[in-house]
Amino acid sequence: MAFLLSLLLALTLSTSADGEPKARQGPFALTNARIVTVSGGVIEQGTVVIRGETIEAVGANVQPPADAEVIDCTGLTIYPGFIDAGTQLGLVEVGSLPETRDANEIGEITPQMHALTAVNPNSISIPVTRVNGVTTVLTEPSGGLFPGTAALIDLHGYTPEQMHVGDATGVLLEFPVTGRRGRWDRRTDEEVEKARKKAMEKLEETWEQAVLYHRIDSAYAIAPEPGRRPAYVPEMQALLPAVRGSAPLIIKVNQAKDIEAALDWVKASAIPNVIFSGVAEGWRVAEKIAAAGIPCLIGPVLSVPGRDSDRFDKAYANAGLLKEAGVQIALRTGEVENVRNLPYHAGFSAAYGLGRDDALRAVTLGPARIFGVSDLIGSLEPGKKANLFVADGDPFETNTKIRHLFIKGWQIPLESRQTRLYEEFLQRSPGLEEAETRPGTQ
Repeated sequence: MAFLLSLLLALTLSTSADGEPKARQGPFALTNARIVTVSGGVIEQGTVVIRGETIEAVGANVQPPADAEVIDCTGLTIYPGFIDAGTQLGLVEVGSLPETRDANEIGEITPQMHALTAVNPNSISIPVTRVNGVTTVLTEPSGGLFPGTAALIDLHGYTPEQMHVGDATGVLLEFPVTGRRGRWDRRTDEEVEKARKKAMEKLEETWEQAVLYHRIDSAYAIAPEPGRRPAYVPEMQALLPAVRGSAPLIIKVNQAKDIEAALDWVKASAIPNVIFSGVAEGWRVAEKIAAAGIPCLIGPVLSVPGRDSDRFDKAYANAGLLKEAGVQIALRTGEVENVRNLPYHAGFSAAYGLGRDDALRAVTLGPARIFGVSDLIGSLEPGKKANLFVADGDPFETNTKIRHLFIKGWQIPLESRQTRLYEEFLQRSPGLEEAETRPGTQ
């Protein structure tokens, strides 16, 4: 009887309320695998030991601990979990339903809007994303000049706080556009220039206010006086990390003219910690970006050129050209529900000049270093978080399947809405055989 009760309890804990399997922790020993560490080369046949949330051991001569569950990975390859450096995953559920959109706040200056507080851990897009090897994403607000503060999250957890990777954040700036916004933009040249000047004036005014707020706040912290505490201004308080350099200012900018204008503004404003995001025409000014030492979050890669005169493959080649110029890079999809395609963005970059090794780094250790969390994720090393997956081939190829997935040491079921629908309609029953035998169905 005791054995039956124990078995029933184990089955209950390993499934969710609707009967689907849940994540579980080890310890685990992944043996006989090809291990792509990213930071330390490739181990052709070795073992990865996972204990708790972390990687305990990696190597060719590692013996599985006696208490570990052994998973034989013969013929398979272990990779670090992929990191998407720019998404809105978890912030938008149904694009056409306002009640499920938490990415855009009302107002031009809203840096106090933290993406982490709006993340939906139960988003249906999260399982769809992680079963393709993407374990971590930067999720970011949109809209306005300073739309909010982005957060780096792992794709497993019951609360946003559980998902947050370290303290990684970034204050977002939508840099003013100097040209037209697209073919639909029918403004005159004068109207375009007037709008640009107005936006730049607003940016400079806001940044000057943030710098002044920083000075007042710092002075009060050194010599506080009773009754003379500075007024609390949430917008300025949220900009303080970017002003002081404790968090990056992530500047979303794409056109070459805008990138040059952003470089000038960053230099003139002496901003200590800057990242460029998007950078669609970064290849046109790659040397200038490299000289400024500004890292770039590039993408989407699966896109079309910004100008009719450009080659069809410039979006694919952009990352490789920036890397060749000496720019520190990471890749982003800029997606909501199609973040799962990050491996294919990397694959196109690899094929069009970046190379496979650098493309792999651009979705693993590259973004981890840019966001300051390379001590936690991005490569397979003892002591790091066990964010990894086991694949039966090259993860940049569409026919490759993920066989095992781990996030923070939890073995994640390889299930999503798509996999369940696939299985349902692969073996359609009942009714298929009966329909085939009805009159008129032959």
